[in-house]
Amino acid sequence: MSDNPTDDKPVERTEGDVNLSDERRQWQDAHLDDATRALLDEDARYFLHQSLSTPCLNALSGAEGAELIDTQGRRYLDFHGNSAHQVGYGHPAVIEAVIEQLRTLPFSPRRYTNRVAVDLARKLAELSPGRLNKVLFAPGGTSAIGMALKLARVATGRFKTVSWWDSFHGASLDAISIGGEALFRRGVGPLLPGAIHVPPPSSYRSSVTGNAPSPMESAEYVDYVMRHEGDVAAFIAEPIRCTTVEAPPVEYWRRIREICDEHGALLIFDEIPIGLGRTGYMFACERFGVTPDILCLGKGLGGGVFPMAAMLAREDLDVAGHAALGHYTHEKSPVGAAAALATIHVIEREGLLARSMELGDRLTTGLREISNDISLIGDVRAFGALVGVELVTDRTTKDPASAAAEKVLYECLSRGLSFKVSGGNVLTLAPPLTLTGEELERSLGILRAALEAAAEQ
Repeated sequence: MSDNPTDDKPVERTEGDVNLSDERRQWQDAHLDDATRALLDEDARYFLHQSLSTPCLNALSGAEGAELIDTQGRRYLDFHGNSAHQVGYGHPAVIEAVIEQLRTLPFSPRRYTNRVAVDLARKLAELSPGRLNKVLFAPGGTSAIGMALKLARVATGRFKTVSWWDSFHGASLDAISIGGEALFRRGVGPLLPGAIHVPPPSSYRSSVTGNAPSPMESAEYVDYVMRHEGDVAAFIAEPIRCTTVEAPPVEYWRRIREICDEHGALLIFDEIPIGLGRTGYMFACERFGVTPDILCLGKGLGGGVFPMAAMLAREDLDVAGHAALGHYTHEKSPVGAAAALATIHVIEREGLLARSMELGDRLTTGLREISNDISLIGDVRAFGALVGVELVTDRTTKDPASAAAEKVLYECLSRGLSFKVSGGNVLTLAPPLTLTGEELERSLGILRAALEAAAEQ
């Protein structure tokens, strides 16, 4: 399937639904009115076209709580949210904090600090595991990754990195160099030198396909590369891959920590989409008992209201005073810091870490009950309120059911549930941690109906 009607090259559909497909067109034909189509046409007229966004699927007029509202008044439970809506949309505490900050100090030039930015830095240092008590802010997660890469180079005097194929760490040139998604890398080289990739660990498919390493085999690839290169600055990965909801076992991360220490490389965790309660822990790495040297946050840090990201580092890595790691115009944004502080307080005050676990348990139970009746479901994986449903054509061969996954997505959209399809065949479900019991049960009903419709075909 081409992402551009003038380009006949196939596109690896790993990060989400592509702009153009038969299912997408059929959904639009059945659901969009003339006014929405006119707005989409105008959007396509003025925005540069790019995969996974413009042209867009639909248009929104509102967002509140767990729901998106389109311009025709239809509501969708949003289990996608670009991983930015842990506390839901428009949480009163976050909105009030932003409004109050706008009234007093809406912007802070770089040469000045401000109380709310310092408070946020202190809060993150207090919450973070280990010695991650030095912070830099940025306007987006990709920028936080860029700062982490620069800090690793300055701290180690090296420039090489090791990361996974099929990984995603942002869409800027440095981020796609360490990332492994073909959709982002193809045709834009040369990329950063020294970006070395190894096969990612796989638990679900390694025993069947024969060409996917087990988690511990994958760890030894990392050791092999570092041993033979001899001058690697850092290993970078998501401790739990957000898109396909996969994580190696505790033993893998403990071994990776040992390998990095043995070879003098830093361990960088990208928790941009999975930190701040998504997995049932404030930081996903806490699940494994392994602390990185650098940790990146973003997306949900701004409360689904304001773009905000952060890089947390060990205090002894404060060695780049002579260099500019970030130097962003909105580096200590008081409005972004206010939104982030309010978001963290909501997570703590409303017990959303425990709620994340509850949501994940209930979704997993419901989906496994559905899988008893629908053989399309090959696997259900959950880490708190991050749930992956892998669809297969056969549970023995585990061949991906990509066409069925796309069918399920648009069937669910027709019934009022939005989520992401990752890896071509994984339904990635990431609801707000504020989701109600009634909304959860409604989502399970929609998923069952959509899966049944896809199975019939």
